[in-house]
Amino acid sequence: MEGYVHLYTGNGKGKTTAAFGLALRALCAGKSVYVGQFVKSMKYNETAAEKVFGALEVEQFGSGCFIDRNPDGEDVRLARAGLEKCAALMKEGRYDVVILDEICIAVHFGLVSDNEVVAAISGRAPGVEVVMTGRYATQALADCADLVTDMREIKHYYTKGVLSRNGIDR
Repeated sequence: MEGYVHLYTGNGKGKTTAAFGLALRALCAGKSVYVGQFVKSMKYNETAAEKVFGALEVEQFGSGCFIDRNPDGEDVRLARAGLEKCAALMKEGRYDVVILDEICIAVHFGLVSDNEVVAAISGRAPGVEVVMTGRYATQALADCADLVTDMREIKHYYTKGVLSRNGIDR
């Protein structure tokens, strides 16, 4: 069975949520899932799914958000190590689904190149499904995907000053 490449991008909410939804479907179908979260270092609520599903592994390759700072050498090192690990996992085919969460952000900030990401995906074992997420997807990432979804924000309660409701929308 062929493994497809998904890309969830755009300025709207729901990219990581969609990826975890696909992960849940795969896990309930008896598949194994690996989630490499680029840029992120905080344990979001969805990472707790590891405690429920033995066939799920979530690993983070980041030292924090770039909202109030520029990426540094440690950010580059972590992203490169993360992509290297994900490439090896995709190549060996140990996981049925590999999610590269926020990989587009890592590319956008120059932590890794889109050519490196495409090469990693191209080297995957047959049948490995790959999901990429994050704003600012490059054309090269879109071109290597079989499915591209652009999440477009039309309306969001954050614009009214509502903070994240921990456990629901983060």
